[in-house]
Amino acid sequence: MVAHPASFPKGAVADPDRILDGLSTSILIVDQAQALLYLNVAAETLFGVSRNQVRGRPLAELLVDSAALSEVIDRAVETWRPISRRELALRSVYGDTELTVDCNVAPYEEAGTPAAVLIEISDGTQHQRITRENALLTQIGGSRAMIRQLAHEIKNPLGGLRGAAQLLERQLADAAMREYTSVIISEADRLATLVDTLLGPGHHPRKESVNIHELLQHVGHLLAADAPPNVSIERDYDPSLPPLLLDRHQIIQAMLNLGRNAVQAISQNKSAGGKITLRTRVLTNENIGTRRYRLVACVQFEDTGPGVPEHLRDTLFYPLVTGRPDGTGLGLAVAQDLVSRHDGLIEFESRPGLTTFTILLPFHAPDARKAS
Repeated sequence: MVAHPASFPKGAVADPDRILDGLSTSILIVDQAQALLYLNVAAETLFGVSRNQVRGRPLAELLVDSAALSEVIDRAVETWRPISRRELALRSVYGDTELTVDCNVAPYEEAGTPAAVLIEISDGTQHQRITRENALLTQIGGSRAMIRQLAHEIKNPLGGLRGAAQLLERQLADAAMREYTSVIISEADRLATLVDTLLGPGHHPRKESVNIHELLQHVGHLLAADAPPNVSIERDYDPSLPPLLLDRHQIIQAMLNLGRNAVQAISQNKSAGGKITLRTRVLTNENIGTRRYRLVACVQFEDTGPGVPEHLRDTLFYPLVTGRPDGTGLGLAVAQDLVSRHDGLIEFESRPGLTTFTILLPFHAPDARKAS
């Protein structure tokens, strides 16, 4: 455990603040009333705030909900011994991202200095994200194989059903009876189209150098035409994003599926309206599953809709899973499949009032190193 900065003797070789600032783990020090005394550089980065902004202020003013961490601190003070907690959920007041952290909390007392509590935090969000992405990639592979086998099993009898209905139609003189065979034929065609959608494109991506913003502009215009008047579409682009090698038609379809989902989510509350933000960023040394890429394009569709229902979050990318009564449950499954053909992945984060779907597309081949 790291010592309180005040405990280092005068004239020590190293400046205690510099030692703590050199650590990759986040260090917070609070007094027994849980007022913030110190944050190191890693903690400033993790919570998106400078130590000068929060020094002397209650811990509750740093975190959206500090109850879980406060309970650990109280327990450490009460027993006067170190306490550890794993996978604690925290969200900074100064950032929208929810963090999953492991923390060690220890009371500290030194002669001549007030008693304090030192909190050592390791960000477990990255590890959790890699685990989630690996599960998604496994899910994609398994569901794709299952869908293709099931689709072929469905298409064969559908063809026979349609052919039999056509033959029967030719034998019927009564126009009223032929209406029934027309229904059979049209429903068989509808199911065949649904199966083709499940199967996805029958060819490998035809990649070419593409400006992703050109595709996003096209998708944005289509979404604006579909969106109600009280839904605004905003753009937040990173102009430094270099061209990518993509199949433009497949990626447009994937982005269009995400965008239309966002429009439909906001449209559930017709009177309130809302906002959709199309955002691009470049990420460096980013992991997609177990593979690390030097550069990754990040394309986000953010909406202010009601959020993804909790019971759907683990199965959202499965085919035929939908939260809307009129939904087919194919849009996200198809989008995930199309992006995975480019070695990419779609992730999402959601809470009531803010949902973000993120497309990750690598620029280059993966590094030799694998994600830990």
